[in-house]
Amino acid sequence: MGRRKWQARASTRRRQNDDAKNRSSQVVELGEQTSSNSNQTDLLSLLALKEALNVDPNGALISWNRTTNFCTKINLGNNIFNSRIPQEIGLLRRLEYIEFSNNLFTGRIVPANISLWRNLAWVRTKFWRNLTSLRTLYLRSRGFEGEIPQSLSQLEGLSYINLGDNNLIGTIPLGMFNISTIEQFKVDFNDIHGTIPSTIGLTLPNLKLLVLGKNQFSGRVPISLSNVSSLELLVLSVNNFNGIMPRFGGLSKLDSLYAAETLIEDDISFISSLTNCTSLRVLDLGDNPLITGSIPETIANMSTLFDRLRIYGTQIVGRIPAGIGNLIRLTRLQLSYNNIEGPIPLSIGRLFNLRVLNLEDNRITSDAPSAFGNLTFLYSLSLQINNFSGIIPTSLVNCTTMRELDLSRNNFIGPIPREILIPTSYVFWNLSYNELTGSIPVEVGSLTKVEVLDFSNNRLSGLVPNSLGMCNSLEWLHLEGNLFEGQIPQGLGSLRGLTNLDLSRNNLSRTIPIFLSELHLQKLNLSFNILQGKVPITGVFKNKTAISLEGNKNLCGVIFELNFPPCSSSSISSKNNLSTPIKVVIPIVGVAAILCLIIILYKRRTINTNLLHATNGFSEYNILGRGRFGSVYKGIIDNGHTFLAVKILNLFVKGATKSFMAECNALSGIRHKNVVKMLSVCESVDFQGNDFKALIYEFKANGSLDKWLCYNREQEKGQSETQLRYLDIKQRLNIAIDIARAVEYLHCGTNSTIVHGDLKPSNILLDQDMTACVGDFGLAKIISSILSPQESSGTIGIRGTIGYVPPVCILT
Repeated sequence: MGRRKWQARASTRRRQNDDAKNRSSQVVELGEQTSSNSNQTDLLSLLALKEALNVDPNGALISWNRTTNFCTKINLGNNIFNSRIPQEIGLLRRLEYIEFSNNLFTGRIVPANISLWRNLAWVRTKFWRNLTSLRTLYLRSRGFEGEIPQSLSQLEGLSYINLGDNNLIGTIPLGMFNISTIEQFKVDFNDIHGTIPSTIGLTLPNLKLLVLGKNQFSGRVPISLSNVSSLELLVLSVNNFNGIMPRFGGLSKLDSLYAAETLIEDDISFISSLTNCTSLRVLDLGDNPLITGSIPETIANMSTLFDRLRIYGTQIVGRIPAGIGNLIRLTRLQLSYNNIEGPIPLSIGRLFNLRVLNLEDNRITSDAPSAFGNLTFLYSLSLQINNFSGIIPTSLVNCTTMRELDLSRNNFIGPIPREILIPTSYVFWNLSYNELTGSIPVEVGSLTKVEVLDFSNNRLSGLVPNSLGMCNSLEWLHLEGNLFEGQIPQGLGSLRGLTNLDLSRNNLSRTIPIFLSELHLQKLNLSFNILQGKVPITGVFKNKTAISLEGNKNLCGVIFELNFPPCSSSSISSKNNLSTPIKVVIPIVGVAAILCLIIILYKRRTINTNLLHATNGFSEYNILGRGRFGSVYKGIIDNGHTFLAVKILNLFVKGATKSFMAECNALSGIRHKNVVKMLSVCESVDFQGNDFKALIYEFKANGSLDKWLCYNREQEKGQSETQLRYLDIKQRLNIAIDIARAVEYLHCGTNSTIVHGDLKPSNILLDQDMTACVGDFGLAKIISSILSPQESSGTIGIRGTIGYVPPVCILT
């Protein structure tokens, strides 16, 4: 038995010797092409490396063959190698460049098969030191783990090192901060901790790029970095640094400074020191809640190359400096999640290259400046969660490349301007939580690329436009919390990509259209409308958690989980019992009625067309004023020789029709120089088939009295003297007399007493010669003289605007 064991061992030794002889013959065969044993070693090492990397789907190693003696560069970047680092790399002493980036390498930054080497400690401390010629080491591969080997500290000629985007832990070996030849040092997106030596600026004098982002570094940012005159890029973001920021004013080559989500404790005024960084393009200080103060005016002196400014999530206060307009190359300005106040400076209109403007969640109080229209390259505008007021500027029509517009949670008023729907590149539109009125323009259908459309929680009214069905890319449509009426438009059935639809808290009526069950909806909210009829049973309606239908009392259905009563069977129509003569007469009468209706509608449409042209399409520029029941537009006819005031009633507002009748009744039989004269009345239908009512008055050139009593001095800046509004004592007295004469006439000058009900400065109009006329009789009440005082007062009730209601109306 012992002899057999000895013979087996001898046989094994013989095979090993034969393998050694074969390898020696290979060395000799390959060595004939070289004169150096080291070249032979490099060649065999490369071939072994090729064999170790047994997965090569992209054929990156095809060119590696026996005719290659040695190399100085290995670039395996942008492949899908998934092995560990082969041990043979440690034998390539001439190697100058290693790049394994964007692969699937795993394990430690040490070679595989470490058992073949002396011990693990040797590998960690001495393996990499053999690569004495190495200048560049790129191991950004997302899979390396463990600590950074100490042996890297011994690569005294290393210039470029990139260990970013891995799973490295521990600290950076201190010796690496003493390799004076290093120019680029990147270890971002790891889990490395520890502090940065305070002497880094002295020991790494050639440093150009220092990228430490997304780690666990702590301590202070070394002040010595401000002495590294070669520094171009400094990334400190997403770490636990603390203390104040070093003053980098002497770094004339500094291109970008990223310090977002650190724990910097400083006054924002420190950016004044950066005005000497004449090459600076990017400054990112986002999500630093310990930064305070206000943006200094010296920001106007920043580098003429300045491209991106991000100061968000801080405690800064004050206004945006007017000097911001000097940064004419700025493409991104993000000042969101701060405590910035006051209006936006008009100088912002000089930032012609701006692509992204984000002022979200501040305390800005002003109208949105028309200067936004100068930003013709604007890609994204975010003004949400502020105190903006006034109308949405129509100058946004000039921003033809706009893709994202968010004006939500402000105090914007007026209609949605048709003009800003012209840019068809929008992908995201959010106007929710404002005070917008009127209907959604039919031009909304031109937004064929929009994916998110949110007009919720405003005071929009009218029908939901059928043209929404032309928004082919729409995925998210929210119109809840408005005053929309009528049925859910059939056009929505064309939105095959729609996943989220919310039409709740409106006045939508009729039945739920069956096409909603055919869409691929994930969320559907139709609650709190006045819908009726049977609830569909297929599609999204099968998922109780995906729909909301509560608050629609007249719905019925068979889905038990929805708790609706079963639908009653329809009554049988009696049309089958009609006699033949009736069956013949009804169609004839119906055709005649339709012909009459066509004629009436044609005449009404002609009247509508005239008003449309007179007011320039009810343009925003022709608005004279807005009230509870409608808007008043300036109209021009007779080739510009005659001016009118056209009041368009918003019939979707409760009480608008009653107001229309009250005004007609009050003004139809009276004539007085101090009462506005009604020229005509229009009752018709609009171009969408909705009821249309309008009142046409004499135009009063000097507008309403409130504009003269409560003028805004800020708005007067830049106006000529003839435009400034001021009433002297004589004019005020004459206006008061005119109003008294009007009221005296209304109460005593006719057969019936007319109570205006809402007498206030905005309802007093001034003619060209400043003669005052009482207007807006929408709340007027005519009291017959034969009624008793008790009956008369009882029919009026409390009406009018708070602050202007006659005391007698409240007391009685």
